[in-house]
Amino acid sequence: MDYSLLCKKMVDEQIVGRGLNDPHVLEVMRQVPRHRFVASGLEHQAYGDSALPIGESQTISQPYIVAYMLSALGLDGSEKVLEIGMGSGYLTALLSGLVAKVYAIERLRSLAIPARQLLDDLGCANVLVKIFDGSYGWPEAAPFSAIVVSAVAFAKPPQTFLEQLMIGGRMIIPLAKDQGQHLYRITRHGENEFHSERLIACSFVKLVGRHGVR
Repeated sequence: MDYSLLCKKMVDEQIVGRGLNDPHVLEVMRQVPRHRFVASGLEHQAYGDSALPIGESQTISQPYIVAYMLSALGLDGSEKVLEIGMGSGYLTALLSGLVAKVYAIERLRSLAIPARQLLDDLGCANVLVKIFDGSYGWPEAAPFSAIVVSAVAFAKPPQTFLEQLMIGGRMIIPLAKDQGQHLYRITRHGENEFHSERLIACSFVKLVGRHGVR
């Protein structure tokens, strides 16, 4: 199976074809082999237009949603990014090619260990991984210029995440409100000043942890 051709088709049809055109995001999505981040036996579905299971009742998100989240962060390459919910490591690998440093948290050891090994195999040397309750964030490494959350929280983001976002930083997080799940972009403008924008509808697993959905 020609995965490189399938990857190019995925980017051209599912991402560019839907109006996303950040050149850096498109380039890194053409380079990262998505089929290596899905469950064994599902490689032939890796470049399809859907989320896929990765074990432990977790999923790898739909390619378009991943591209949308990255594009919405408005990355310039200099960022120190916190990722909550590393899963199989696909978004982590993409971030590795887009920013200066990635701090990725995954609470499930059975996902984090193989993800770390795969990231090492792919040469993602600017990634630190912690196996921990992601709802706490990574306070000793804060503040972060960007935070991306791959699990749905309550109707508002955990205070721990807001506190760890630097002034001028952006966070992309799925929130569940009366209208269902949507991605939100939250920008910190001051010590206690945050601007929230509702973006697009989405579907994510729950944020499990002390400060998440239990």
